[in-house]
Amino acid sequence: MSSDPQEIPVDAHLEAPLLSVKLEQLEKQVADYKLLIADFENARRRLAQDAERQRKYAQEPLARDLLSGLDNLERAVDAATKTGDSGELVKGVKATHALFLDILKRHGVTRVESAPGTAFDPTVHEAVMQQPTNDFEPNVIVQSVQNGY
Repeated sequence: MSSDPQEIPVDAHLEAPLLSVKLEQLEKQVADYKLLIADFENARRRLAQDAERQRKYAQEPLARDLLSGLDNLERAVDAATKTGDSGELVKGVKATHALFLDILKRHGVTRVESAPGTAFDPTVHEAVMQQPTNDFEPNVIVQSVQNGY
């Protein structure tokens, strides 16, 4: 047997196909691992997005339930104002209304501007009907039926 590192052994031609098969298997394993890592990263990213979405909207059911009570407080204040009442009860209702608005604002729930004359934005506002008028330009809110948040 020769000690020359450049010399190819006589049976090397028999080992070459085996090495080629083994190399193909290893290359496939590497490709499979890369796919597995990519799948894992995608799943991790989706889970993080879902968790963020849950944190963002976790309080939505509570806020929806509170908004109808807030609307009723606002109606009570409007009715009292129309009748000219400015007593302690009205002041208390106004204070409670302001407190509810402040609490909701601290939790990221803010009122959508929908006063008459405001430009209608279909991504923010919800149209109930269209009403022709000479008082406003086209695509402008003419009347607000209910506040949006």
